[in-house]
Amino acid sequence: MIRLCASAAAAVLLAGCASFSPDGGFDRVAELTRERTGQAPSYQRSAQDTLHAQARIDELLAQPLSADAAVEVAFLNNRGLQADLHALGIAESELVRAGRLANPVFSFGRMREGQGAVEIERSVMFNVLALITRPVARQVEQRRFEQAQLQAASDAVALGAQARQAFYAAVAAQELVVYLQQVKEAADVSNELARRMVQAGNFNKLAQMREQAFYADATSELARAQHQAVAERERLTRALGLWGPQLGFTLPQRLPDLPGAPVEPLHAEQTAMHKRLDVLASRRSAEATARALGLTRATGFVNVLELGYANKSVSGEPRANGYEVELELPLFDFGSTRRARAEATYMQAVNRTAEMAVNARSEVRESYSAYRTAYDLARHYRDEVVPLRKRISEENLLRYNGMLIGVFELLADSREQVRAVSSYVQALRDFWIAETALSTAVTGGSPATSAAVAGPAQASAPEAAAH
Repeated sequence: MIRLCASAAAAVLLAGCASFSPDGGFDRVAELTRERTGQAPSYQRSAQDTLHAQARIDELLAQPLSADAAVEVAFLNNRGLQADLHALGIAESELVRAGRLANPVFSFGRMREGQGAVEIERSVMFNVLALITRPVARQVEQRRFEQAQLQAASDAVALGAQARQAFYAAVAAQELVVYLQQVKEAADVSNELARRMVQAGNFNKLAQMREQAFYADATSELARAQHQAVAERERLTRALGLWGPQLGFTLPQRLPDLPGAPVEPLHAEQTAMHKRLDVLASRRSAEATARALGLTRATGFVNVLELGYANKSVSGEPRANGYEVELELPLFDFGSTRRARAEATYMQAVNRTAEMAVNARSEVRESYSAYRTAYDLARHYRDEVVPLRKRISEENLLRYNGMLIGVFELLADSREQVRAVSSYVQALRDFWIAETALSTAVTGGSPATSAAVAGPAQASAPEAAAH
């Protein structure tokens, strides 16, 4: 009995060695995120961490934002990301708990007989099976903890992509408003000139109504663009987690220039299989399920095994000492239901992982096609359409000075030149958004969630070129 108590005490002492890590598992998350975005998120677990983050946010917002600065602000300030990072604490607590022995159970009973005798029973029970399977259970929770780290890094990468795409959409929408204001001003001038010439009898009514109709379209188009600029700025605001005085941040006046050459990713699909976070997380999930299946098989017949010290005393008689064993007998359930459930869960995880691998390869190919198409279109506008419109405008100006065309033709050509520049801005915006989506598809995760940010901005492109 002394040897049994000593063994139990040693088990309790060893189980108590399991403790929490100083970083809470965040260092691995920061490393994975930095490899894919160039920046690491901020895990704010104290008021001091929050104050340091706020000081850095104020510093970044004091000057016009860049795409990298927008990502950094999102990593510092987005509360949804902080909620995702705190899932690490939940996973680590489960890991630590798996490394510790379950608390002993103490029972006490007291009974009085009719003649005044008192019978007292005491026992301390330990879950021996939990001690035996503790190494395997800890391995299972270790894999789940690693999976939580991958998921947290995936959430951070997705937020970085969302912030970057929202930044490009907001800058482009702001820039388009400027150009559409110029179109509206030109339409205003031509409409007023046509109205006065009709009053003077130098212009026909049909031509005047056409100028008036164009002015009405330009006015409504500008109103839609102004709202779109507000909407895109608010999407950026939500991604960055800004509110109150922080809403006064400023954006650059124009998008970054188109790179000299497109990126040609080598072995992009293979890279996605080795580095994409959602694929890695799915693999960890399948591995953890496999380990859990092995544990279920080991404990299929012995469900509960508890061993402990017990004594019994009756008033007026010597104390009786001994031990007590509790064992659940598999009379009705031989563990087959748990084994079947574990096997089905494992096969489910395997097939989910295979599906994710297939989808990841497809998303990489689709994202690269969108990236190259956007680059080629932006370069086409930059090198062909915009210069051509400029040369046409210069030629029309010479013809106007030579009195070969009238002022309305000159104003119409000016409007078309502005529209060509606006189309280039839209194409440039689409390129930067596609570039972010491609990077996310290769090393981060599915670009579907972040692509939703760019959806409304891209949908407005045909409206700007409708006339």
